[in-house]
Amino acid sequence: MAKSQKKIQKVVLAYSGGLDTSVILPWLKETYGYDVIAFAAELGQGDELAGIKRKALDSGASKCIVKDLRKEFVEDYLWPMLKAGAVYENKYLLGTSIARPLIAKHQVDVAHAEGATAVAHGATGKGNDQVRFELTFMAIDPSLQIIAPWKDPNFKLTSREAAVDYAKKHKIPVDQTKKKIYSRDRNLWHISHEGADLEDPANEPKDDLFVISQPISKTPDKPDYVSVGFFEGVPVKLNGKLTSGVKIIESLNDLGGKHGVGQVDLVENRLVGIKSRGVYETPGGTILMTAHHALETLTLDRETMHYKQQIALKYADLVYYGQWFSPLREALDAFVEVTQRNVTGEVKLKLFKGQCTLAGATSPNSLYQTDLASFKMGAEYDPTDATGFIRLFGLPLRVAAIVNGKKQK
Repeated sequence: MAKSQKKIQKVVLAYSGGLDTSVILPWLKETYGYDVIAFAAELGQGDELAGIKRKALDSGASKCIVKDLRKEFVEDYLWPMLKAGAVYENKYLLGTSIARPLIAKHQVDVAHAEGATAVAHGATGKGNDQVRFELTFMAIDPSLQIIAPWKDPNFKLTSREAAVDYAKKHKIPVDQTKKKIYSRDRNLWHISHEGADLEDPANEPKDDLFVISQPISKTPDKPDYVSVGFFEGVPVKLNGKLTSGVKIIESLNDLGGKHGVGQVDLVENRLVGIKSRGVYETPGGTILMTAHHALETLTLDRETMHYKQQIALKYADLVYYGQWFSPLREALDAFVEVTQRNVTGEVKLKLFKGQCTLAGATSPNSLYQTDLASFKMGAEYDPTDATGFIRLFGLPLRVAAIVNGKKQK
């Protein structure tokens, strides 16, 4: 190679075909002359990947690699999170958060296979996804260069409207227009909606916002019932039949979406310190979380259950903050696995007008004993035992009251 010739750098771009990555791909070539390899992950986003290879190549990619990661997504990411009971700020079931480490992990694999020296993403400098992608890159291969156009001073597309103009100028087909400009992320677990009129928390979400679930006003006037069977914390049956994890979530998304289950309107605290407003649809995930928790109430002892509630909060933070590939998450998983040994059984749920409510649960490992729980006294429980227990349990309060009484005199 002549000294004057410079080797073209290969970059693997996490490519969804959405507005941001649609314009970033040609921008990377146009601005820096990179050889861009587009990587798309099939995570259950419906028809969004239809024609994505052709679109990427037409936009300037030298290659477009698509991997079907649905099974891995469910078994290695969603199920551990479900077993942990992770929910961010009491509402968000972490649909986008949990997918990013998986995408980034395979993006690094593609970089290694293709001889690329850099990885790129389309996350903005204000959001959480930049952290999730980049922490994963660092954890798996810190030698790779990270390219984040939104943080590049030469990147002038500082709004979604500007990105729409760029796409139009470069004849790149995108679904967004300046009138329909929501930022959405979809996978098996959920779909998120941000931007446009949602940026004002005073605005109620419009009925036409929802994609995988019905607005409550259009849901049926008759409920549906569904049962989910678990083995050691993992969903394995749907209405009594052994079913794959992917199929369980898909079926529950359809049924729960029909009844408007799992719609959440949340102003959340981003990792970067900004409050943001998002609307989430998580029908299947909401049903599974409700069912799993119901089964745990039967099978976990009090101390384990209460401690696990604390773990769930930390686990949710780790997922939200992009710290999936961290020693602490692995350690928490080890704890959670022990708690799930007896979480086996079946849960029946009622779906109606946006609500998922418990309609019964059974487990061969249930700690619930009818004779003990009954109001009827029997030989199995001597109520006089409670007298001494309460006196000892309340002793610190009695002592404090006596001491404080003396002080007041």
